[in-house]
Amino acid sequence: MAITRELLIGGKDVPAASGRTAEDVDPYTGEVYATVAAAGPEDVTRAVDAADAAFEQWAALAPFARRTIFLDAAGLLEARGDEVAELMAREAGGTRPWALFNVALAANILREAAAAITAPRGEVLSAQEEGVLGLAVREPLGVVAAFAPWNAPVILGARAVAAPLAAGNTVVVKASEDAPIACALLIADVLREAGLPDGVLNVITNDREDAAEIAETLIADPRVRAVNFTGSTGVGRVIGTHAASHLKPAVLELGGKNAVLVLDDADVDYAVDAVTFGVFMNSGQICMSGDRILVHESLAEEFTRKFTAKVASLRAGDPGHPHTVVGPLVTASAARRVAALVEDAVAKGATVLTGGGEPDGAVHPATVLTGVPKDAELYYAEAFGPVCVVETFTDDDSAVAVANDTDNGLTCGVITENATHGLAVARRIRTGIVHINDQSVADEPHAPFGGVKASGYGRFGGRWGVEAFSSTRWMTIATQQAHYPF
Repeated sequence: MAITRELLIGGKDVPAASGRTAEDVDPYTGEVYATVAAAGPEDVTRAVDAADAAFEQWAALAPFARRTIFLDAAGLLEARGDEVAELMAREAGGTRPWALFNVALAANILREAAAAITAPRGEVLSAQEEGVLGLAVREPLGVVAAFAPWNAPVILGARAVAAPLAAGNTVVVKASEDAPIACALLIADVLREAGLPDGVLNVITNDREDAAEIAETLIADPRVRAVNFTGSTGVGRVIGTHAASHLKPAVLELGGKNAVLVLDDADVDYAVDAVTFGVFMNSGQICMSGDRILVHESLAEEFTRKFTAKVASLRAGDPGHPHTVVGPLVTASAARRVAALVEDAVAKGATVLTGGGEPDGAVHPATVLTGVPKDAELYYAEAFGPVCVVETFTDDDSAVAVANDTDNGLTCGVITENATHGLAVARRIRTGIVHINDQSVADEPHAPFGGVKASGYGRFGGRWGVEAFSSTRWMTIATQQAHYPF
């Protein structure tokens, strides 16, 4: 029997005003896993009403009381590992190791938010007037609109709300249509259980056909003072445009076309293992996934042979099987899109080293290509599936040129046994994140996370996240009476 969930508004589970619902489908079986309320614009307004009403009291709550809520929520989330594994498999096709990784990192995101609540904020400034003390004080903005994605739902759902709440804001989060429970309602459940006051976090779920109207209504509400969105570059442009038109700051973490560079001084066996993880974790459905593997020509034959063999051995299919690495994509249409990218590349001259072919429902096999020409769509398009392209390079200059030949700029891996060599190359890569002697996929809750170019702007993580969702006010205190010219 399918799970049924309502909207969360003002601390209460309520149906959509229209009574409409939407289906949450298991991508592997095609069955309806859950039914959720399908909000309309009037429900968005109700959610903002609740967030606005709760703001003053939440912002004024003692920091140690707020911190306790986040710490308790982290422990409650960790205790739900088995539940989350089932939930992520059924909503988004996630494997158990991926789900447990989501739980562990999301719990640490909540702990980092707790630490940020009591961390020093603001500065004491010098003043030109005698006897005057200047202060730069950071204060919450008000209501924050958050958009939580489906692909790493527990991690990114927690990230969407943790820093805004820690800064003293209240939040209305719009859940992804593909994983509404894991990316939003689950996070709200553990925070409610930990004692988060009513109205501080509100959750909107919706039918896919209403997504644009819901987003526009939420961002346009004058009480919403900031926006954060994690998702595709295409949708991010729309969200950013709406935010800009209403003069609201936004943090946008968007798509990537990430490269992993295997330099001539790399350990080939380590590189094979690292790249396999960086490409195929969560079936390549991570914004940081390695799409392009650039290998120095001196290592190319050995690396390609070993890498292709390892990829060919990866089990694909049922996310519930303990040995599955490549589970289903989020929908069957997503798998068909990936297959079309591969087919187009092959038609234009690319070679399939392993994988390819037609998907089985939402399952696309792990695929490695080489010789993909620039006129193939895959050359510049984000694969967002279990596909990568191997290319060779002759020197650092050519590797850097290819790595930077993209509109995106999220993350990069530089695999080398020589740290100074790796750092010299890394400094030339135009991304917001780069990992030396590692692949492209990594996330730590205290680090500044975000991209450049078409991968977005602003940073999540640590103090950078809190700063993104607070404002700096200049305040002065005069310790003596001033003298005026008239």
